[in-house]
Amino acid sequence: MSTTIDPPGQTPARTRRALPPLMQLTEGAAERLRRLYEAGGEGRLLRIGVKTKGCSGLSYDLTWVDGPQKGDESVTDKGVTVLVDSKASLFLIGTVMDYEQKAMSAGFTFTNPNEKGRCGCGESFHV
Repeated sequence: MSTTIDPPGQTPARTRRALPPLMQLTEGAAERLRRLYEAGGEGRLLRIGVKTKGCSGLSYDLTWVDGPQKGDESVTDKGVTVLVDSKASLFLIGTVMDYEQKAMSAGFTFTNPNEKGRCGCGESFHV
């Protein structure tokens, strides 16, 4: 076992922990986006943001765009690219996007480690 001793008067170098990815996609979300991209025409991308809305304060906002806007982050996972609004980045770090189909509904869902709570209907959240 070896140890490194820092010279007197110097503070030890800190090791930075790697940040989690901005967003990840499940296989279900990636497959659904592939189908939507194929049906929606070439060059259109899904842009994910957050808006002030609902009883808990924030809501996910999904829009179709022709290309990135100034400051957008591009996230590619499982061969699929989505854009993230720069204003939403801090709210979304580490979020996993999924696509769920239920008996009466279907849609994208988000598992966000930054959420501190959600409203009763699940439409909005707060961090």
